[in-house]
Amino acid sequence: MAKLNLSGVEKAYGEVKVLKDINLDIKSGELIVFVGPSGCGKSTLLRMIAGLEKITGGDFTIDGVRMNEVPPSERGIAMVFQSYALYPHMTVRENMSFALKLAKKPQAEINAAVEKAARILQLTPYLERLPKALSGGQRQRVAIGRAIVRDPKVYLFDEPLSNLDAALRVATRIEIAQLKEAMPDSTMIYVTHDQVEAMTLASRIVVLAGGGISQVGTPLELYERPENEFVAQFIGSPSMNLMPGEIVETGAQTRIRLENGGEAVAAIPTQASDKGLKVNLGVRPEDLVPTEGTALYTGQVEITEALGEVTLLYFRKEGDRQVVAKLPGIHRDLRHGTVRLTADPSKIHLFSNGRSLLYR
Repeated sequence: MAKLNLSGVEKAYGEVKVLKDINLDIKSGELIVFVGPSGCGKSTLLRMIAGLEKITGGDFTIDGVRMNEVPPSERGIAMVFQSYALYPHMTVRENMSFALKLAKKPQAEINAAVEKAARILQLTPYLERLPKALSGGQRQRVAIGRAIVRDPKVYLFDEPLSNLDAALRVATRIEIAQLKEAMPDSTMIYVTHDQVEAMTLASRIVVLAGGGISQVGTPLELYERPENEFVAQFIGSPSMNLMPGEIVETGAQTRIRLENGGEAVAAIPTQASDKGLKVNLGVRPEDLVPTEGTALYTGQVEITEALGEVTLLYFRKEGDRQVVAKLPGIHRDLRHGTVRLTADPSKIHLFSNGRSLLYR
């Protein structure tokens, strides 16, 4: 078990700061996921924790011990990379035991560690095979096994599933979740650009954007209570719809008149001084439902995607805004038709200057 703390951590290349003022506490036994768009610095931050990138500002500690200048080999960290990087001439057993042999561990200890890791990862039948005789998912499990045998304080995963096809990604993601269940005291940090991996694996998610932390929370906290428009649109697929409007009635619930002519009520308390405030109303595609009454959005369906359990409706664009609805079941007949939509007040979000009114 290990507790990690990053306090004011920064990374700069010359005059260019790519990460700034990173403050984060990671509890023992958590599976933390770093997620964000390409270039946001999530892999760089992981490499700084591993000691593969120099920390240019702030402090990083493990169990209260400052690690900024500690070499990677002495941090008690094991890393699983995007590439398997297995030795092709070595068997699975030899690949998994290689680091322990370099550390001159007793053979009995090496054998016990490899057998234990193989049982956890369901690799026991493959221990004498070469990597070329394994599937992509099995090779990635061997790479994870190399980390497990070292019994580190912290496991780091740098987009470990990105080289797998769609079916293998799902299977291996489930295996990583099962691995965490089998090792509840292990602290793990996982980097991905895939929000499905983040939502299904994480104890907490760290959303990175613009060189800093945009929000930290459990998957459902980020989904249900995003602090800002970036998180609201980054978490969830398809992304949250944003529609400009104005607050016309305040109180325990808030009434909004939208620029598209629609009206909506949000279960968000506002003050009398908020009347007339320009806002963006946010509503997730899956929270939009057809209505015959007052609609928050009325539009012509341009494209439908029938996925079986749900149908995605893409409405004709107005300027640069695309409205998407996700309805249960199959609705091919709605293509080119006009649909009126509303949403439950508890499912509506309001943002002013990019920030949620819930966090004022």
